[in-house]
Amino acid sequence: MQALYAYYKKSGDTSIAKSEKELLFSIHKAYDLYHLLFSLIIDIADYADSRIDIGRNKNIPTYEDLHPNTKFIDNKAILQIRNSEGLRRYLDQHKLNWVNYPELIRGLYKAIASSDVYKSYMSDEERSYKEDKKFICTIYSSIVSQHDPLYSNLEEQSIFWNDEVEYILGAIIKALKKLRENDHGITLAPLYKSDDDKEFSKMLFRKVILHQEEYLGLIEKYSKNWEINRIAFMDILLMEMAIAEAIEFDSIPVKVTLNEYLELSKYYSTQKSNLFINGILDKAFKYLKETNKINKRGRGLIGEE
Repeated sequence: MQALYAYYKKSGDTSIAKSEKELLFSIHKAYDLYHLLFSLIIDIADYADSRIDIGRNKNIPTYEDLHPNTKFIDNKAILQIRNSEGLRRYLDQHKLNWVNYPELIRGLYKAIASSDVYKSYMSDEERSYKEDKKFICTIYSSIVSQHDPLYSNLEEQSIFWNDEVEYILGAIIKALKKLRENDHGITLAPLYKSDDDKEFSKMLFRKVILHQEEYLGLIEKYSKNWEINRIAFMDILLMEMAIAEAIEFDSIPVKVTLNEYLELSKYYSTQKSNLFINGILDKAFKYLKETNKINKRGRGLIGEE
């Protein structure tokens, strides 16, 4: 969607091939972010460890300085992330790290340390793997995801990361939930689940561009009482993508396509776009089925209503 938006909004001539390369590059950048955010908890734990060392080395250390609570830095899930050879290798190869952003790490640690979930976790004498993993999932979902300076930092690092954080954090939490106590390290998601996924992104991108006039005409046909130039560009783009997906990918149920683009409209369009897009696509899909332009194949999809 973002790549298509950029293609149509760029001034001057932009080839489909060049824009497709930019699309694939943006996907790789999202994968960089996946690894970088996974390593974030390691840096936060290292900062916590350094604070313990400072306390121990005070001229007049307190009892708490000499007997610190190491539950956070000894967290078994963090140790598994730290031991992940694949993560370490990817970070090294792509020169991804947080070394130049100590203020961000310090700020995140303070946000975590002041949270009720951290205080509850640290005060509980139980040290189970299940509790360790649950705590790290909560850190990512409730604290990292809400830390505004992180979003500002990532936006400065890469323009491709502006809208990716929420999705990437979800992927990280999903990977964490799959961890088992006897795993040596984290199992990282691949860039693409299969070659089909890569081809899907490329084909969807190209089909929307190549058939834009056709799809736009269909949208205009069912936009009763609306002139096409009064419809929000993002609404049009989402509908064109939905139509392209429904026509070109015979293994994806129409209902799945419809729900996917309605969900996207909640994030990227106006409040009323959801109902508007649903109404137009519902009529357009009905017409495309009647004219045999939508033909689904595969188990349970033939004759799909």
